[in-house]
Amino acid sequence: QVQLVESGGGLVEPGGSLRLSCVASGSIFRLYAMGWYRQAPGKQRALVASIISDGSTNYSDSVKGRFTISRDNAKNTVYLQMNSLKPGNTAVYYCNGESLPPKTYWGQGTQVTVSS
Repeated sequence: QVQLVESGGGLVEPGGSLRLSCVASGSIFRLYAMGWYRQAPGKQRALVASIISDGSTNYSDSVKGRFTISRDNAKNTVYLQMNSLKPGNTAVYYCNGESLPPKTYWGQGTQVTVSS
């Protein structure tokens, strides 16, 4: 089993920045990919960014150039640095982990609100 715990959400003004953190514990050696998803009210959960074991990253088109995903293996932590935030980025952000054998893990989510 893998446990994921997010932190770092909050209220920020448009144009501001936030950094989300996701700490993994448990059978983390099984994880080959981790990522961040978000879900806005009335919308489906959607991928924001992901990073796999070789360090390769993937971003949704809407956040390219503004968001950066990174990881610190020594701390079992994945980060999402979010810059130039817009009101449309308001959502609950979820940490995601994919393991082998195939299994998906989710954190409890952290609210990000972009508003003046």
